[in-house]
Amino acid sequence: MPRGRWLVSVKGIVQGVGFRPFVYHLAQKYGLMGLVINNPDGVEIDIEGEEASFNKFITGLREEAPPLANVEDIRTERQTDLAGHSDFSIGLTERTGVADALVSIDVAVCPDCLREMFDPGDRRYRYPFINCTNCGPRFTIIKDVPYDREYTTMKEFPMCEDCFREYHDPANRRFHAQPNACHICGPNVALRDSSGGLIDETDAIRTAARQLAEKNILAVKGLGGYHLACNATDNDAVSTLRMRKVRADKPFAVMVRDVEQAREYCHVGEEAARVLQSPARPIVLLRKKDEGKLAEQAAPGNAYAGIILPYTPLHYLLFEYIDFPLVMTSGNLSDEPIAYEDADALMRLGEIADYFLVHNREICHRCDDSVTRLYRGREYLIRRSRGYAPAPVRMSMELGRILAVGGEQKNTFCLTKDRYAFVSHHIGDLENLETLQAFEREIEMYQKLFHVEPDLVAYDYHPEYLSTKYAMDLPGIPKTGVQHHHAHIAGCMAEHGLNGSVLGVAFDGTGFGIDGSVWGGEFLYVSLAGFKRIGHLKYVPMPGGARAIREPWRMAAGYLYSQYGSGWRKVQGTRFLAAKNDMLLDALEEAMAKWINCPPTSSMGRLFDAVAALMGIRDSVNYEGQAAIEMEQAAITAGRVVDIKYNYAIYDRDGILEVDTDAIISGVLDDLQQGEARNVIAYKFHNTVKNIITAVCIRTREMFGENRVCLSGGVFQNMLLLDMVHRDLEHHKFQVYVHRLVPANDGGISLGQAVIAAERRKQGCV
Repeated sequence: MPRGRWLVSVKGIVQGVGFRPFVYHLAQKYGLMGLVINNPDGVEIDIEGEEASFNKFITGLREEAPPLANVEDIRTERQTDLAGHSDFSIGLTERTGVADALVSIDVAVCPDCLREMFDPGDRRYRYPFINCTNCGPRFTIIKDVPYDREYTTMKEFPMCEDCFREYHDPANRRFHAQPNACHICGPNVALRDSSGGLIDETDAIRTAARQLAEKNILAVKGLGGYHLACNATDNDAVSTLRMRKVRADKPFAVMVRDVEQAREYCHVGEEAARVLQSPARPIVLLRKKDEGKLAEQAAPGNAYAGIILPYTPLHYLLFEYIDFPLVMTSGNLSDEPIAYEDADALMRLGEIADYFLVHNREICHRCDDSVTRLYRGREYLIRRSRGYAPAPVRMSMELGRILAVGGEQKNTFCLTKDRYAFVSHHIGDLENLETLQAFEREIEMYQKLFHVEPDLVAYDYHPEYLSTKYAMDLPGIPKTGVQHHHAHIAGCMAEHGLNGSVLGVAFDGTGFGIDGSVWGGEFLYVSLAGFKRIGHLKYVPMPGGARAIREPWRMAAGYLYSQYGSGWRKVQGTRFLAAKNDMLLDALEEAMAKWINCPPTSSMGRLFDAVAALMGIRDSVNYEGQAAIEMEQAAITAGRVVDIKYNYAIYDRDGILEVDTDAIISGVLDDLQQGEARNVIAYKFHNTVKNIITAVCIRTREMFGENRVCLSGGVFQNMLLLDMVHRDLEHHKFQVYVHRLVPANDGGISLGQAVIAAERRKQGCV
């Protein structure tokens, strides 16, 4: 048989995932000789042997790679001479050249490590940092590439003789597992009090579990930051945590021991069980059981609970000592970024937590838990972070090197390289200095890790967004502004590789419009390079500007004034105004009449707020979208028996369709006067919004001949509305596209900004 020699380069997520040992064993299987190394690009293989065996080897690289690997590209180059290799070996990492390797995500502890951890005969018995090449921390501990121990926070823990031997044995599961450690040489845990004083370092986890059982609040250092934990079945403990954390109503995540325990509290289908147990271990939103015993304060007034399974060895060890689920919420005060550095955590969380379960492995990257839910049997991301980022979104187009800085709320940024879009982990709301500093620090780190020096920056049109100001302050680099809702739809297009133009429905709470008003109920005709606004909700005043977001009753007042003028306070059914004093309402009316601090808005999110306030669901909110979420909860209980709806009108205003909502407001008021059940009104409103979307899409299809519709924006996190709209559009023969890889909310707009910037540059527009 003819023999040959080939140089093989493999790109993708192939470092820190057991790829070199896999190559070693695959080469041995086919009797091939040579060498495999990590290099700044990924993995390089110098291999020789029979050509038929080599072809099988290449097929194996593509089809049999380790579970955490993601092989993006394999290139082979035949050599003219043999090197004379006598065996196959694993070489040292090459640190020359330009770094181009992908960074692996953090993954949950694997079943093999769990078996060892609970085996009394294993040397890592009950070791809370057990890991191997198939599991454990990756992104949160990496400081540079390639992913070798000396470029991680594990550098501070020299391996003992046994760990060192495992690390260098190609036949061992821990071969080149960079966080490899044991009781002798690795990180350790300790329990401290709220002032940092040492309580227990010999049996810290057992003592911590006892404190949880005694109603105490525990700060737990995890992979990407600190969590605050307490007994999720004890309403007193959860209420105390709410009070101390200053988080009135927003649901807490709940960690359960396993899927079986999850089923005690929530409805868990087969697909949900799969996602719960996936290596990413996200928080999954699940419908609560009526007979469940979770504390009401864990998710007050909410039909869903965010359930997460243990994902670190330490979590599993905690559950060895307790039989109740745990609230496991981000370690921060409301609206602050999650604490991840020890000194900062003690300072910021010392007034919240009674005890701190800590460890001495440094966290390099703050990284919140990801949040997802199931829609049509697949994931529908709410927050893309730990377990998902920084895995890239692979695009169907060349992007070049672009930095897209995202928006203000739920910020992510996006850094592109060739066909890769590296959408960052969740940064948070850019409303304070610490979050802004985290945003700037992570941009710098991503540029370093992926060796990208951007030559174009994309930003949101809103001049007051801190992300926009950051972009505008970058010296010597071209910039392009992107309209908020254009970015929403473009992000959805990019996920699905859509070219040409599509119809876009972009519904959210706030987005800066090109006419200076607050958009958010938008129908667009979109290409990646540009868009045409083809329809929107009619403008109404937004009394108090941003204050109206926190106080939905103001939006109800704005809609009433828009419809009834000076008689708005005398309309039947406006009981929500009874608690407001006349002086406040007089001032509000004067402001609306003169449009003083009352920006005009077309936002669908604000229409939801207005109707929720009219219904008495929510006068003011404690977290973003609360009024709409609670209205969805009410609508779900109404069932779907009849096609009930409110009237509305669509007018052509100089070629732009305007949805007049006056009849909706009148209909809601009439139903309230006649004593209609609140859940029926809520469902009727949802159904009306669905009808509006379909009606406008049908008219615009006739105008543009386009049958593809992308749905994006935070309003489409409402699963009831999304499902109603999706079904109805499909019934009318539309092709419907929804988000899968990035969130529909503002966490996904950085991807849209990036692909718009790339297309504009391609067309010579920047």
